[in-house]
Amino acid sequence: MGNILSLIGRPNVGKSTFFNRLIQAREAIVDSTAGVTRDRHYGKSHWNGFEFSVIDTGGYVVGSDDIFESEIRKQAALAIDESDVIVFMVDGREGLTPLDEEIAGILRRSKKPFYLAVNKIDSPSNYLDHTEFYSLGISDVYPISAVSGSGTGDLLDAVVTHFSKESDEIPDDLPRIAIVGKPNAGKSSIINAFLGEDRHIVTPLAGTTRDTNFTRYRNFGFDFYLIDTAGLRKKRKVEENLEFYSVMRAVRSIENADVCIVMTDASQGFDSQDLNIFGLVARNHKGVVLVMNKWDLVEKDTHTHKNYETYVRKKISPFSDVPIIFTSVTEKQRIYKVIETAIQVYKNRSRRISTSELNDTLLPIIANTPPPMNKDKVIRIKYVTQLPVAYPTFAFFCNLPQYVIEPYKRFLENQIRKHWDFSGVPIEIYFRKK
Repeated sequence: MGNILSLIGRPNVGKSTFFNRLIQAREAIVDSTAGVTRDRHYGKSHWNGFEFSVIDTGGYVVGSDDIFESEIRKQAALAIDESDVIVFMVDGREGLTPLDEEIAGILRRSKKPFYLAVNKIDSPSNYLDHTEFYSLGISDVYPISAVSGSGTGDLLDAVVTHFSKESDEIPDDLPRIAIVGKPNAGKSSIINAFLGEDRHIVTPLAGTTRDTNFTRYRNFGFDFYLIDTAGLRKKRKVEENLEFYSVMRAVRSIENADVCIVMTDASQGFDSQDLNIFGLVARNHKGVVLVMNKWDLVEKDTHTHKNYETYVRKKISPFSDVPIIFTSVTEKQRIYKVIETAIQVYKNRSRRISTSELNDTLLPIIANTPPPMNKDKVIRIKYVTQLPVAYPTFAFFCNLPQYVIEPYKRFLENQIRKHWDFSGVPIEIYFRKK
């Protein structure tokens, strides 16, 4: 997995419209995590059987035009580093601009596959406007209308030829654990603490995927792959917008992992950017362990620990059944607890519950607390089963699935969590017609 498409272009050429068109093909992107601010710039899409992530780089640029130009150069550089394919979007009504020419130059030099989408070609009268852009010397020019969708199918047909359908790059079924988080949260330090003294037992698997390195960790009775992220890969030092940078870097690691250790700097508080990365992990249905690092720098009294934990759980609700570990990597405090917990979360994510056990446990609870009536409709749940997918997904069969309200869905999820250990794992619940 880990197919990534980036959209690049000047402001107001229609990137966000095209982005919304791509991700709204899937209702699953509707996100219940409160406070995930940047959802509108990262989403999942699929086309012709390929699933991929879409990143709208433009959504991250703030500031005036002069700041914008330097910003867009950095973002083009980062998108080139981190994506598999790039769609470079221009405005067919406005015509070619010097900034378009500059971006085209950067992309041509990059050797990454990219396609030129000339947007706002939406009527026969302006169809020929796109021909002006052939002067950029790019052979793959697609006239499209992001609003109506015309021309976008041909563009996506070309884009997905660069993606792979294989979801697993590694043949064996060892857990894959990624360490993600904002820059300077301590990701590199914790990886070095895991691997540092025992470098000789490490067998790096180079070339398993284009950009992700898997390092086999075998020590203290553990055996898993550590997915190294920006912490281990010395990339060009780019001083870009932190928000964009963190998300872009985290996406590929998250998609290749089973469990993500989200590192945060406890001395800085749990901010919107940490919440963002947590939201990405949850939305990708990966297991998650929250690590509050640099706990040694926080001034404490008897209640600090409990209060901090309560504050974090409140921020990540409704998905708050997540292990939270307070560490100090420099002081070597609770580092191995992090690995132990991540392996436990991996087991939770793979947990399968038999249909008979599910029904024996949940049907009496449902009989006691049935779904509330909705528009005078009585909802009867007859049967529940776990679906055969990689993360915990349950189907409740009932007479009127469309009338089940969200709070009742959460009630059922809480009952499942109460009876079986799914700590650290997002759960999906579907209602199906019996």
